[in-house]
Amino acid sequence: MSAALLMPLQCSRHGKLIYKVFTQTQGHRYLSNVCPSAEHIRKFIIENTEITGEQSLTPEIRLRLFTPRCRFWRERPELWPFDDPYWAIYWPGGQALSRYILDNPEVCRNQTVLDLGSGCGASAIAATLRGAAHVVANDVDTVAAVATQMNCELNGLEPPVCLTTNMIGSEPDAFSLILLGDMFYDEALATHLHSWLDSCVRVHGTKVLIGDPGRAQFESHSIRQLLHQLAQFELPECVREENYGLTFSTVWCYRPEL
Repeated sequence: MSAALLMPLQCSRHGKLIYKVFTQTQGHRYLSNVCPSAEHIRKFIIENTEITGEQSLTPEIRLRLFTPRCRFWRERPELWPFDDPYWAIYWPGGQALSRYILDNPEVCRNQTVLDLGSGCGASAIAATLRGAAHVVANDVDTVAAVATQMNCELNGLEPPVCLTTNMIGSEPDAFSLILLGDMFYDEALATHLHSWLDSCVRVHGTKVLIGDPGRAQFESHSIRQLLHQLAQFELPECVREENYGLTFSTVWCYRPEL
């Protein structure tokens, strides 16, 4: 795994653990031609996460996440069998984005919504709770897709459509709203995202909302000049402790005409 892809993980206590795990496990993941069943993944998630969320910005959403009491908080790294578990952390940008959606139901009501880089699925859940007509959760990690389905069920919701293909750079579909939380953690990815989002806006008039806690890679990127701030949230104490130096998380609207 490249260090760049682990950049957001290095911002938190959770992340430092996961960074250590995955820099030591390159030879121990499932081979690409071995596909564990959804039932196996569900069982694994149940056994290795806890239901939590009450200390986040969205205590009304329950999620299966890593906590210090979970096995892989202390287990030997080489025993972890899957790809990087971004889905097992409720990142601060996603928390702010989900809080904003819950507080402003008109944003998603009757909209076709794409949660890009959906992770644990919290923003997809928030959009569904606030009346979105159709929700797609997109994450290239198959385990994240299963986790999203399980988290929707935890909240009494029908799971969204979960896609594991990489949609960034593809021919843009006609979504009326795209949600991105914590996706601008690498300069190259941010530039690729910027170009693709611009196409989505230009072709379909898509509205784009971005949640980010002010990471350096985001603040220094050119897209930052094309964003309009919608809301800012003070992170709960426990979230601040887990994300060194990050105290607030902001929701932005992408405005390429600025």
